[in-house]
Amino acid sequence: MALPVLSSSGVKFRRVLAHFPQELSLAFAYGSGVFRQAGPSAGHSENNMLDFVFAVDDSVTWHMMNLLKNKSHYSFLKVFGPKQISNIQSYGAGIYYNTLVPCNGRNFWSWLPCFGDNLWKLRMCKLMIKYGVISTDALIDDLLHWRTLYVAGRLQKPVKILTQNENGKLQAALVSNLKSAVTAAFLMLPESFSEEDLYMQIAGLSYSGDFRMIIGEDRSKVQNIVKPNVPYFQKLYSNILQDCPQVVYKHHLGRLEIDKSPEGQFTQLMALPKNLQQKVTSLVDPPGKNRDVEEILLQVAHDPDCGLVVHQGISGIVRSSSIVQSAKTILTAGAKKSVTYSVKKLYKMTKGWLKKTS
Repeated sequence: MALPVLSSSGVKFRRVLAHFPQELSLAFAYGSGVFRQAGPSAGHSENNMLDFVFAVDDSVTWHMMNLLKNKSHYSFLKVFGPKQISNIQSYGAGIYYNTLVPCNGRNFWSWLPCFGDNLWKLRMCKLMIKYGVISTDALIDDLLHWRTLYVAGRLQKPVKILTQNENGKLQAALVSNLKSAVTAAFLMLPESFSEEDLYMQIAGLSYSGDFRMIIGEDRSKVQNIVKPNVPYFQKLYSNILQDCPQVVYKHHLGRLEIDKSPEGQFTQLMALPKNLQQKVTSLVDPPGKNRDVEEILLQVAHDPDCGLVVHQGISGIVRSSSIVQSAKTILTAGAKKSVTYSVKKLYKMTKGWLKKTS
């Protein structure tokens, strides 16, 4: 099974990629600048910053080449060279972000529609981007085992795949991540639910426990992501749902029914990524007992609060990685960009809160 390509690379994205070293195992764009969202991010997505992730086989070499081409993208860390940048990248979620990067030069200017004076007008808009660099090995590890759920979580939601090489292990890991997301969501949902309920649960996995959802993000973010993009979620997950023996997928009704028996839940728990299984067992198993993982998961499968325990396990994974990754931002973005980026996030959060209370 191949990961569905939701849309091909457009001219705007090809122009962006052309200004970076081309040694990429995977590149994708995501977020409100790519997919329409409800809430504060609604409107003309062209005016939102474009977010990218680049997976590279050799981080040191890639940063070395990127420093030669795009030295201005980096904070003061550039003076320490590509090896130290790569070392910093390895902390937290294993990804190094350059943010609020203005794409200068005529190749980055494009005609975009802008609404004003009750008329559609055309004006030239300069692209602003943020891009993260992660090693291919670290990405595969996160996709398979949910070490941090940072990039794996982004790939559980619709993204625009821009380029991907013929790495069979990476392809398999991308599909495995989607299947794991479905399994985890099943454990936290009731016996019968709608397709939208499922996608809301999946989209919320990587935000569980993220302290930025308390301050810095619109609290309706998950709903804003899912509601306008249900067809994209269907394209990602419909084949997995149709092939899953534990679910009755009534596609024409948009409803699903799953096996919530202890036996069914045990099968799902045993299919979870390794790191999440370890988090769940550590929540349930008292210190010193050192029981077998299978025995503990069998106990959890019989627990009426099974879904809550799984949710707590996911929150534990996300919480630690989001804190370290956010702390890294001060170094990788620099103080000025960090403040600017944080203010923009707080503005979006406040705008969403005011809209809900009005």
